[in-house]
Amino acid sequence: MIIGTINQRGMLLALACLLLLSTVTFAGIAQEAAASTQTQIRVDGETVRLPSSVFYREGRMYVPVAPIAEQFGAAVSWDSKDEELTVQTVVKEKIILGNGVPVVYLNDERLVMEAAPILSSGRLYAPLRQLTELLHGQMHYDAEADVALLTRLKAVELSEEDTLDAISKAYGLTRQELLKRNGLSGASNPEQGTMLKVVVPSFWDQRAKPYTETDYQLLAKITMVEAGYESYEGQLAIANVILNRVAHKQFPDTIRGVIYAGKQFPPAHNGLLDKSKPHASALRAAKDALNGKNNVPGAVYFHNPDVTRGSFWSGLTTVTTIGNHRFAK
Repeated sequence: MIIGTINQRGMLLALACLLLLSTVTFAGIAQEAAASTQTQIRVDGETVRLPSSVFYREGRMYVPVAPIAEQFGAAVSWDSKDEELTVQTVVKEKIILGNGVPVVYLNDERLVMEAAPILSSGRLYAPLRQLTELLHGQMHYDAEADVALLTRLKAVELSEEDTLDAISKAYGLTRQELLKRNGLSGASNPEQGTMLKVVVPSFWDQRAKPYTETDYQLLAKITMVEAGYESYEGQLAIANVILNRVAHKQFPDTIRGVIYAGKQFPPAHNGLLDKSKPHASALRAAKDALNGKNNVPGAVYFHNPDVTRGSFWSGLTTVTTIGNHRFAK
């Protein structure tokens, strides 16, 4: 169990102040350094040797997740089938990151990251600042030296000295933020000895839209019957056409409403949908789509151009073609 006291954290607080006072945005820094692959990363002052170089995308520094997590004392496991990395942190939290999926699972919470992890050359990469926050740390970027300085923060034990108010003040949090971060209600009075996490991810309030198991299974079933023979990418696209319709003002605003309305999905009316049994790939596609991975943004129609023709279909704007299906808006 990791325990810290306020008196031991003076240096950490100074670092936090530097972060708050900085007027240079990380996006601007990253754009200036976009061509560099020599950025150093230090954890608690020690240089980390990574198995692959960092890279920049849209102003964010991406790093391989596993070696950084291990530097924070976390255990990692990779699911190659679902392309998900599970991280067990030293502050007893479980993180699940998926390839191209903006929603990250933090214990029982579903949070929307500012940018999704990316699978490259067999490694899952994520934006360093967001990853550091998930691992219960802080990051400061030294632009002049091109060094990312990471600090591991310890969980704090509630005591007579380190009260809720004292801990909140020390880490720049409100009492309510501190309680919420630790899954406690605003009226809670936790007992002394309670371990409190003191890093609140910058995207903590960006909660993903919830979905029900019924919606998940229905989306997976229609994905299976419409594209079970297609690649995962083709299945993901079908699931997203339905979700794109849910978000579109011209269509019903529920998954069930979209699937059972009109003629786009005949299996919903001829009994095939009820008999559908999604395989693992269709289940993954439905889950990833519900978690924000969209490979056909804006597409609200799909068809097989070798089978379905006509002025309506030819008048649509094609977003992309995947396998046997053309996706359009």
